[in-house]
Order: sequence, then structure tokens, then C-alpha cells
Amino acid sequence: MKSEIESLLPHREPFLFVDEIIEASNEKITARRIFSESEYFFKGHFPDYPVVPGVILVETMAQSGGAGLRKLGVLGEDSLFFFATVDKVKFRRQVRPGDEVRSEIENLRVSPKMIKQRGKAYVGDELAAEAEWLCLIGNK
Repeated sequence: MKSEIESLLPHREPFLFVDEIIEASNEKITARRIFSESEYFFKGHFPDYPVVPGVILVETMAQSGGAGLRKLGVLGEDSLFFFATVDKVKFRRQVRPGDEVRSEIENLRVSPKMIKQRGKAYVGDELAAEAEWLCLIGNK
């Protein structure tokens, strides 16, 4: 699975936050990520009560959306996508070491120059985070 994700995303460890694309369609992308106790950020956020930083949850959703679009063949192999805006972000539940996060991404608009998506991150059936974002597409 990791080799498939690495073929879909330019990100690499320690900044690769997608383990598997479960479903990818033009309307919806579903992915998963298990945050292990060995994640680099847990050493400092917070050592006595480790929690996945909110910005990492947003990044996880955006990477899931980008990987799903690349799996669909919407994004070319040389394409890179960069945040332009992040809106309507809400954090509802902490994500702790060992939690499995399921990202459910909705494609709002996809064009050769930009991607607009909305995502929700769940731990089990509990909503952990949600956001909308716009990424600009460039080439290497």
C-alpha cells in the first residue's frame, strides 16, 4: 500500500499522511491513516498527552484528496498541488496515538489549474475535523 501511495503523492516520510485510498470517484474520495506512537510530532505536541496537531489533520485530508485525484488520473504525474486557502476549519475531537483516521473528501471543483475540496476526518464514527481548501496546481 505504501508504494501505491508514494506513486500517487510527492510527499515522503516524515510528511506522508495517507496509508491507503479506500475509494476514489469523481464525487468522493475515502482514505485512511493510522497515526502511530512513533510519529515525529508526538515528541513535542504534547509529550505527556500526545495529540495529532490540527494542521496535520488538515494536511492529511488534503493529501487524501490529492492522492485520490491522482489515482483517478485527473492529475498528471508531474503535477504538484499547493494550498492556496484553507477555510471553515473545525476541530471536534482529539486524535491520539494509535487512532485510525478515515478521511472523506468531496470534490467541489477540479480544473487543470486548481482543486477545491471539502473534507471530514473521522475516528470511528466520531467527527474529528472538517475543512474546505483550495490548492493551486503546478508542475515540477
